[in-house]
Amino acid sequence: MKNLSFLIKAALLSAFIAFTVSTSFAQTVAWDSTYRPKSYPDRIKTFSADPISKKDIVFLGNSITAQNDWAKLLNNPHAKQRGISGDITFGVLDRLDEIIASKPKKIFVLIGINDISRNIPDSIITKNHKLIVQRIRKGSPRTHIYFNTLMPVNASFKKFMNHYGKDEHILAVNEGVRQLAGKKVTVIDLYSYFLDPENHLIAKYSVDGLHLNAGGYQHWKELLEKGRYLN
Repeated sequence: MKNLSFLIKAALLSAFIAFTVSTSFAQTVAWDSTYRPKSYPDRIKTFSADPISKKDIVFLGNSITAQNDWAKLLNNPHAKQRGISGDITFGVLDRLDEIIASKPKKIFVLIGINDISRNIPDSIITKNHKLIVQRIRKGSPRTHIYFNTLMPVNASFKKFMNHYGKDEHILAVNEGVRQLAGKKVTVIDLYSYFLDPENHLIAKYSVDGLHLNAGGYQHWKELLEKGRYLN
């Protein structure tokens, strides 16, 4: 009887521990597809005042895209800014129609690092990447899509803690991006181009371990020119 009582108590304790761990894990990975940065509405208004034409090339993404003047960097008035700081893949999907309707010549996409920081599963990010491509292909079949792999991060700056320590997720999402290559879809491997020997974002190209400085954008421009992606 004592042995039976011990086994019952042990089983209850195991069940309690399993429940606690499961609950804790669920809380850790909670995520919200409805999140939009505070600047989102104002940026949409700004974009509306700067319409896209069929001759334009669009840079679509989050703050890494938003913090650069693409027309000035590329010396090309047809380079259009469509980056929103803090944006996630769901936010891009919500504002994609404005771009598709204009049927631009090219679209350069870089989105997903904020999804990772907000615990959105890799599989969901990859699904949204596929939806972005599918919707552009359907609505603007002549537009060439250039999908960028996510850049590495550099935790030594100690600025964006939610973005650090998630390298395995960056790698998993990038593997999904590479699978997007196909007709009218070119994958640009920014990850490898900005990677240092320790598998971090090259420090001299960054202001905070996540975003780029002027040298970083110049480095990006050189990649675009070398690959003849702007022609």
